[in-house]
Amino acid sequence: MSHIAISRSIGWFLVLLAAIGVFAADSVSAEKLTIDRLYDDPPLSGSRPRGTSISPDGKRVGFLRGSDDDQYQLNLWVYDVNEGDSRLLVDSRQLVPDEVLTDEEKARRERTRMASYHGILHYEWSPDSRKLLFPLGDALYLYDLTADSANAVRTVIDGEYVLDPKVSPKGQFVSFVRDQNLFVIDLQSGEERPLTTDGGGTVHNAESEFVAQEEYGQYTGYWWAPDDSYIAYKQFDDSPVPIRKRFEVYADRTEIVEQRYPATGDSNVTVKLGLVSPHGGDTRWIFLGADPDIYLVRVDWMPDAKSVTYQRQSRDQKRLELVTVDVVSLNQRTLLTEESDAWINLHHDLHCLKTRDAFIWSSERTGFRHLYLYNNDGEFIRALTAGEWPVGKLSAVDETDGTVWFSSNRDDVLGNQIYMTRFDTETLTQPVQITRGDGYHSGTFAEDADDVSLFIEYFSNPSTPPQYSIRAADGSRLAWLEKNALDKDHPYWPYVDNHVTPDFGSITAEDGQTLYYSVLKPPDFDPKRRYPVIVDVYGGPHSQQVRRRWGGMFSQYLVRQGYIIFQIDNRGSSRRGREFENPIYHRLGHIEVRDQLAGVDWLKRQPYVDATRIGVYGWSYGGYMTVMMLAKMSDQFACGIAGAPVTDWRLYDTHYTERYLGTPQNNRDGYDSSGVFGALPGLTSPMLLIHGMADDNVLFTNSTELMSALQNQGTLFDLMTYPGAKHGLSTRALKKHRTRLMFEFFEEHLK
Repeated sequence: MSHIAISRSIGWFLVLLAAIGVFAADSVSAEKLTIDRLYDDPPLSGSRPRGTSISPDGKRVGFLRGSDDDQYQLNLWVYDVNEGDSRLLVDSRQLVPDEVLTDEEKARRERTRMASYHGILHYEWSPDSRKLLFPLGDALYLYDLTADSANAVRTVIDGEYVLDPKVSPKGQFVSFVRDQNLFVIDLQSGEERPLTTDGGGTVHNAESEFVAQEEYGQYTGYWWAPDDSYIAYKQFDDSPVPIRKRFEVYADRTEIVEQRYPATGDSNVTVKLGLVSPHGGDTRWIFLGADPDIYLVRVDWMPDAKSVTYQRQSRDQKRLELVTVDVVSLNQRTLLTEESDAWINLHHDLHCLKTRDAFIWSSERTGFRHLYLYNNDGEFIRALTAGEWPVGKLSAVDETDGTVWFSSNRDDVLGNQIYMTRFDTETLTQPVQITRGDGYHSGTFAEDADDVSLFIEYFSNPSTPPQYSIRAADGSRLAWLEKNALDKDHPYWPYVDNHVTPDFGSITAEDGQTLYYSVLKPPDFDPKRRYPVIVDVYGGPHSQQVRRRWGGMFSQYLVRQGYIIFQIDNRGSSRRGREFENPIYHRLGHIEVRDQLAGVDWLKRQPYVDATRIGVYGWSYGGYMTVMMLAKMSDQFACGIAGAPVTDWRLYDTHYTERYLGTPQNNRDGYDSSGVFGALPGLTSPMLLIHGMADDNVLFTNSTELMSALQNQGTLFDLMTYPGAKHGLSTRALKKHRTRLMFEFFEEHLK
């Protein structure tokens, strides 16, 4: 590509200028941050524990941590709360030097955004807190914390790949999915037992389907009863889903993949919910209603194991029902129903109380998500939270003390804190904030704990990299899990002199609502100079980009090269209530673009901004937004980079797309106007299009159709495709290549 060749020449010229100080942005004492260093080891933001979980007895914390020489190679660690120290339990590379993944596991990691990682990605505590279960390669292992290190690891399954392994709540069994069937191993006898045998072909037992994993966070397809008596499991048949042929282009071959991809308006999988005993026997099927075209979005057990609940969402996503089923008679009743004129946002906030005939539930019925108390007959008792602010999620319930923990941006729209309130009083009580310090706080609590004594806090702000601490129930710190202090031993220390933090502010949207923005300026910012600006956009639902937290290192790199980075959260994004989200209903890419344009208008009025040198980039929905922004207002942008963009919403999946647009059959005009093609004649600014050639989420077809349309109208553009790459570019080499490519493109068109 000629543009890239030219940009390399310009790049060498800029290096020369930087050498003589013309564009020098770094202080004399700071090391120069490079693109390679963004991705090399150790990670610039410091060590980060992943998959943190508290043992059932509250005495230990399990977590995953990258190797010293490979941040993406995850190993299993444990922190002993009483002894106050961490130790490595399993070095994944030493246990399995050459890990090989099945296609199913690769797809699962893609759905959970963990495709870059290898080693141990998942583990489970045993109920007695003495063992941890984890899969690695083609084996399943148990680690015994009470055994000596030489004998601690026991192989449960060897030479066979399994999915979704679990220890049963009472510790009698290990369960897993293999070859689309559900199995258990009796830990006392060692007997392996298939609980289903009809899986295969289009029938999947105890698994969640594509849209369940990708769109509503259901990563498992089976659920143990609390007393080990039954397993409730989903069976889905994807034969009704049309087969779409995809060409996955790799460096040395092209594979034709026949994928059952449920594009919007097409048929979904058919789903069933069954109950089976871990001792074997026939499955008893639960009636899910007269309409088979529904989403089975959640399954939970009541604490007494006498009934199981499921949540049934209508195809148009305007109705959600919580249903309880008696496990003996299979009689069922609907406990409550949520309805919306637009769509229902799903949640994981159902908590069934063990010591009271009641449950806690969250709802957006007032326009903001809040917590409510119901009895087990579905009768409303009272609200637990209220106000013009949203609950982020229900974090934990202490039945002994009568308290509830939840996260929220109640007191700072751009932050996040953990709050505590009561559910055992007759009246609404004001929440008490238990985390401290401006920034972004979140917590991991023990699952199903009756008595909440501690939690793991994650915290960061724009000047503090992520920190992990163990906290008492009142928020006081008990110990550091990972202090990650930004001192001379921190990986980022050589570059910290030039670290910049954003300026936050707000403007008003056309309907009077507040839009929050952030501006990141070069470390040697001179208000008398006029700088090029890069607008970093996502713009899609269920996302808030402007937050008081530790930011991305690519932005820190760009500001050191003399760029200003700008972000603004348009209407349609999350954590602001339904009035802020709903304006995008039935028409995407319009209000979002207008709000982004309002941000650009604000930028152009700033004396330090060069209005002729504003670029934009984004990935996925952000890639879609980039194309729409360039197509609708190329006169406002000098260039743009669109990564893996949706270009025609008819090509995207059912659950996501129909939530906002309905079906193509019922909203043809909305689909036409929400796609990019009608606006493409207006795209005149230079554009770089990037896409993985094996993307199974935003199909590569989106970009090939865009390429063809641009070519047919005579519009020149730059293109980079990545053979074999999925939606996220998972390898370090590809990340570096993409980042260099993007930087050179901006250097060419903005410098």
